[in-house]
Amino acid sequence: MSNSITTVNPTTGEALTHYTLMDSSQAKQVVEASHEAFLDWRHKPLEHRAKVVKAIGQALNEHKEALTELMVKEMGKLPEEARQEVDLCVGICDYTAEHGPTKLADEERNPSNGERGIVTYSPMGVIYGIQPWNFPAYQVVRYSIANIMAGNSVLLKHAEIVTGSGLLLEKIYREAGLPENVFRALIISHDVSDEVIAHKAVRGVTLTGSDGAGRKVATKAAEHLKKTVLELGSNDAFLVLDDADLDVAVDTCVKGRVFNGGQTCVAAKRFVVTDANYEAFKERFVAKMKALKAGDPNAPDSDLGPMARVDLRDGLHDQVKESVSKGANVLCGGEMPEGKGAFYPVTVLDNVTPGQPAYDDELFGPVAALIRAKDDEDAMRIANDSRYGLGGGIISKDVKRATEIASKYFDTGMVFINGFGVATPEMPFGGVKDSGYGREHGGFGMLEFVNVKSVIVVQE
Repeated sequence: MSNSITTVNPTTGEALTHYTLMDSSQAKQVVEASHEAFLDWRHKPLEHRAKVVKAIGQALNEHKEALTELMVKEMGKLPEEARQEVDLCVGICDYTAEHGPTKLADEERNPSNGERGIVTYSPMGVIYGIQPWNFPAYQVVRYSIANIMAGNSVLLKHAEIVTGSGLLLEKIYREAGLPENVFRALIISHDVSDEVIAHKAVRGVTLTGSDGAGRKVATKAAEHLKKTVLELGSNDAFLVLDDADLDVAVDTCVKGRVFNGGQTCVAAKRFVVTDANYEAFKERFVAKMKALKAGDPNAPDSDLGPMARVDLRDGLHDQVKESVSKGANVLCGGEMPEGKGAFYPVTVLDNVTPGQPAYDDELFGPVAALIRAKDDEDAMRIANDSRYGLGGGIISKDVKRATEIASKYFDTGMVFINGFGVATPEMPFGGVKDSGYGREHGGFGMLEFVNVKSVIVVQE
């Protein structure tokens, strides 16, 4: 097995940087240094931690262009989308700094078995995050900032193809005033990663990735009784109901499918359209999707960049071919392009039915699945006919009714009404079923890896 990794520009296929993997003993030293840093960091007052978190946000903003350039090179993101990602990271830091001291403050209770009770949210220790490549800055900031605010120390195993982004984030955190070793990036193999999970100093593990990866990491963590938070994939359904405004529906669904090159866990992937609107929606949706151009992300006429890796592009094409072999129709795209880079054309499939990858699985790229429903009730049934449950959407002029449907019937962690969104610091983020468990954002992430401790004063 190689002891190094090489990052590759997916636009050109050219090698970017070589990195040497840490061996087992080197990784162990980092884990132990992280634990030592935690022993001091956990005692810093909440207000002090909040100031450091706020400073990290300011530093991220100052390094926005450097982060943007690196993300474009490492995974092919459009520069404007990369800048928006950094802005979201800054927003997470600002929200956490503002609300963290209140969210994590001790609570007074009146227990029946004593004179006074205190609930305290004590930091747990080293929290290990295994993160994907599709949002190289955001995925890291999302879990690390919440845990730094909570008083934990944080380790990162970033996806290999965005190793440089992980190391740059470590540098930014440190320059912003975070004490040494409170946040560290590990450049390690999967085998060494398993050793990190098993290390006694590691108290929690969080992973964002596929449901397959989630099962492996959760199993390994469970062997050692480590708590996990899993944010996994999905095949989110956007429902175009009978009373939908088709202008809103088409614009929302196009944006929801191709944002970040379609490589987003909470992207719109299945488009469930009622019979009343199906043909009109299909015609307009396909026309808009067909007009989009995949090209060099730095070119002004590119609507999306390449996929992140050639093997991922090839796997997506296999899913398209299998869906077609089982009855799906290609309305646009669907052909493997020639030339360098990991490009794949914007693709729309219809006649999508159960048993096809386009219906059952996650298509992590610019491929949309159109599914016809009889009526609104049937559309909701189809949306929930999935092993996943991360997000989804409803397009309807009756917002009150759509809100009720979302609240009572949509079996997902998030629902967007008459629009598409990815994440916001104020609202919880996470899923159900094979999309994982646990929540980030909205203050919930700060409480995932703390010891909710009862202190009972029996007599004053």
